[in-house]
Amino acid sequence: MLEDILKQVQKGTLSITEAKEQLATFENLGFAKVDHHRKKRQGFPEIVFGEGKTAEQIISIIQSLRKRNHQVLVTRVSQEKAAIIQQACPEFIYRETAGIMYWKDADSPEELSEGYVAVICAGTSDLPVAEEAALTAEVLGSKVKRIYDVGVAGIHRLFNHLEEIQNATVSVVVAGMEGALPSVVGGLVSHPVIAVPTSVGYGANFNGLSALLTMLNSCASGISVVNIDNGFGGGYNAVLIHQLAQKNGGKNEDTVF
Repeated sequence: MLEDILKQVQKGTLSITEAKEQLATFENLGFAKVDHHRKKRQGFPEIVFGEGKTAEQIISIIQSLRKRNHQVLVTRVSQEKAAIIQQACPEFIYRETAGIMYWKDADSPEELSEGYVAVICAGTSDLPVAEEAALTAEVLGSKVKRIYDVGVAGIHRLFNHLEEIQNATVSVVVAGMEGALPSVVGGLVSHPVIAVPTSVGYGANFNGLSALLTMLNSCASGISVVNIDNGFGGGYNAVLIHQLAQKNGGKNEDTVF
């Protein structure tokens, strides 16, 4: 990229001011400094956390990101904000259940060809967090298989999908209430499990704290835990693991229970 910019300056097709803008590591919008070098450092462009930002602020940020990236992802967007954003940026897709908006152009990197991420959800009430994880993984390039409403209260439902779960490269397991599902899945697979506690549950659930502590205290090996309701964090970490597995040519060889 640097060499291309310098050649354009040399030919006179790009001004010094324009070159400086393209080489800048961030763009200062006044209320935000958009990190244009995030992809070089971490592999993915900066992802926008929509909660707490106005629709107008989100519009300015995503328009800045679109100039230099093939995909843009915004999390925690309400339906009201999404309607305003889509008026200015109609190419953005909104998924209400996940609260996610995203855009991918025709040159966006292709989906990883080997393996997939399994997103496993305990109950229908956990769907917003599970869908945030699933859509995050899909937008960032992973194939995702959704396995929903398979909580421990009816564990036979989980076993009906066991082969599909065991053949995944990595699983994201989303659960509220007592948060037991990741421990069950962790004892059945040989790949990494990312546990996502949700705030779903009655009073003693303490808005997800009980599920979080259950997952942190899991006796099953290979389980990592993200914060309460952090479907994005679970999906993002799953993609990183999926990428490494494909880069190393690793294949899952679980034995079906």
